[in-house]
Amino acid sequence: MEILHVSAECYPVAKVGGLGDVVGALPKYQQQAGNFVKVVVPAYRTRYYETHEFDVVHQAGMWMGHNWYHFNVLKERSNELGFDLYLVDIPGLLDTPGVYGYPNDIERFLGFQIAVLDWINEWQHQPDVIHCHDHHTGLIPFLLSYGYKYARLKEIPSVMTIHNAQYQGQFGWDKLYLIPSFDLWKSGLLDWGGAINPLAAAIKCAWRVTTVSPGYLEELFTNANGLEWLISHERGKMVGILNGIDNVVWDPSSDYMLALNYDTATVVEGKHENKQQLCERFGLDASLPLVSFIGRLVGDKGADLLPEIIGRSLAELPGEVNFLVLGSGEPHIEWALQQTRHLVSFGFNVHIGYDESLSHQIYAGSDFLLMPSRVEPCGLNQMYALRYGTVPIVRSTGGLKDTVIDFGDQDGVGIRFIQPSVWDVCNSVKRAIALYGDHHHLEEVRLRGMNIDHSWNSSAQRYLEMYRSTK
Repeated sequence: MEILHVSAECYPVAKVGGLGDVVGALPKYQQQAGNFVKVVVPAYRTRYYETHEFDVVHQAGMWMGHNWYHFNVLKERSNELGFDLYLVDIPGLLDTPGVYGYPNDIERFLGFQIAVLDWINEWQHQPDVIHCHDHHTGLIPFLLSYGYKYARLKEIPSVMTIHNAQYQGQFGWDKLYLIPSFDLWKSGLLDWGGAINPLAAAIKCAWRVTTVSPGYLEELFTNANGLEWLISHERGKMVGILNGIDNVVWDPSSDYMLALNYDTATVVEGKHENKQQLCERFGLDASLPLVSFIGRLVGDKGADLLPEIIGRSLAELPGEVNFLVLGSGEPHIEWALQQTRHLVSFGFNVHIGYDESLSHQIYAGSDFLLMPSRVEPCGLNQMYALRYGTVPIVRSTGGLKDTVIDFGDQDGVGIRFIQPSVWDVCNSVKRAIALYGDHHHLEEVRLRGMNIDHSWNSSAQRYLEMYRSTK
C-alpha cells in the first residue's frame, strides 16, 4: 500500500507539538509493516533543512488568486527517518524559520495544499490513500472531490486526523478567490458558521476521519469548539485511534541526551543520576521530589494555573517539593512564571523556550510530570514520562484518561484528578509527595509504567485496517 501523509509538522524536520511527533513516527512504523510511505511537509528554514541534502524532484508554478508562485518539491537523500520525506518549497510563503504565527498563515498553508495537489496530479500513478493531518491540510479532501483540475484524483481515498479540534483554520469568504476552481454548487461544504472552515470541510469530505484517542472522540460530541453537531452527524465514518510513541527515540536505555542511561533493572540509579545533574543545573534540591511541566504555555494545557499551583504548594509544603517548567507560549503566562521564580526563594525554576534535549533530560530526571490540561486530545508527554519511569499527574480528560490509571486503583501508573483547578492539582501534588515517601510503592508504580508498550506497533496496524476499509 502506498500512503502519503500531508502535514504542517514532522519531527525532526519541524515540530511545535504532538502533531510533529505523530507524523515523525507513525509513517516509520507503517513502512516497517511493509508499506511504501511518503511524508510531505513545508520547507521551513529549520535546522533540519539547513543541515540535510535534498534532490529537486518536481518544479512547477501555481496561481493563488492574482499571485503566481514558483515551487519546488525536494526529496531528502538519506532516507534516515525510515520513510520518504518530501519538502514543498514556496519562496515568499513557506521559506520561514518558524512553523506558525505569521500574518499570512492562511495563504501559506493554502499554497502548501495547492502545491501538494498539483504535484500529485503530475504523478504517473496514484497513492492508495492520502492521509491529512489537522486543519492546515483540511482543504485537500474537498479539492480532491470537487476541484476541477484534480478530477483524475477523485477516487483516491482521503483520511483526516483531528489532532486538536480547537484549531480549525477559519477564514472569511473574501478569500474564496484563493482556492482553485471548483464546483460552486459544493461551496456549502466549505462553510461552517458563516466562514470557510478547513477542518469542517475535511470532516464533511474525507472518506474517514480519526481522532488521536477514543476518549477524545467521545469528548468531541459535546466539546468541539462549535463542530459538535457536525461531528455527531458524521460519526459513522469516525474512529478514535490512540497515538503511540517512537520507542527508539524515547528509550532511556539508549537515549544519548541523558547523563546516564538506564532500564527497568537500573531505574533507581539511573533516575538518581539524571536528577542530580538536572537539579544542579537549575539550583534545586535533589533530595526532594521533583514535579515538572513540559509543554506549550497556553490555557488548553492548564499552564495559566501553574504560577498559583507552584506558589501555593511551596507555601503550604515548604522544603518538601521542587517544581521545574519547560515551555513557551502566551506572553502573560511566561511573565507570570518568571515573576513566580523571583518571588519564591527556593524550590522552583523555569526555562522559557523549546529545547528537545532538555525535555529528554527532564523526563529522565523528574519524579513526576504534571499535565493539568483543559483539553488533551491524546497527549504524548504522559507516555514519554511512563517510558522514563516518571509518574504522570494528569487531569482525567481525553487521551490522558485513556492512558493513565490512578495508582490507587488496580494496575495504577499515575495520579489522576478531575477538575482543572488549583485546589485539585495541589491536592494531587500532596498525593505525589506521599507516594514519593513510600519508596517500595513508588518503585512498583514506576516499573509498571515502564513496562507498558505504548509504541506505534498496534496503532499503526489499526490505521492500516482503516485505510483498507475505504476500498
